[in-house]
Amino acid sequence: MMRRLYDWMMAKASSPHAPHALFWVSFIESSFFPIPPDVMLVPMVLANRLKAWWYATVATVGSVIGGVFGYLIGYFFFEQVGRPILELYGKAEGFQTFVDWFNEWGVWILIIKGMTPFPYKVLTITAGVTHMPIIEFMVASVIARAMRFYLVAALLYFFGEPIREFIEKRLTLVTTAFVVLLVLGFFAIRYVF
Repeated sequence: MMRRLYDWMMAKASSPHAPHALFWVSFIESSFFPIPPDVMLVPMVLANRLKAWWYATVATVGSVIGGVFGYLIGYFFFEQVGRPILELYGKAEGFQTFVDWFNEWGVWILIIKGMTPFPYKVLTITAGVTHMPIIEFMVASVIARAMRFYLVAALLYFFGEPIREFIEKRLTLVTTAFVVLLVLGFFAIRYVF
């Protein structure tokens, strides 16, 4: 089943309707779909590097709007819909501990984990469960998802096909390094300068 979904997404990435498919894949991945939009974003950017920024924007907008849907699942339908989704992804155990962390550090968790391959749907549902203020949720989601998709688009735009394998195998390393540099930059601005 997963292989068929992956193959379908790859086929859509080369179709004339690819931006629409990217939007919808980004939307549904933010609340329940198992395959990240990067699977479509990477081949789309490689096929037309001049549209890299447009494709990153489409993925970001779709992901953030889909994130609101995930937020609503957590807010209104956690027991009926949210918990089964978390169980499907093996994230139900220890969820209360995650909720406790989220209550204290929600915006930062959303920004940092939202940039990584961590399932964004877990974050969106948790934000709804914890009743995170919607404006904070939206701002953190825009930052996290834009940083993620624009980083992938930038790497592909500047380095092309040779960077593809590196991104596909080491996206976690790339985003973690980026987050560390970002945090160090904020720390330096605040305490050094």
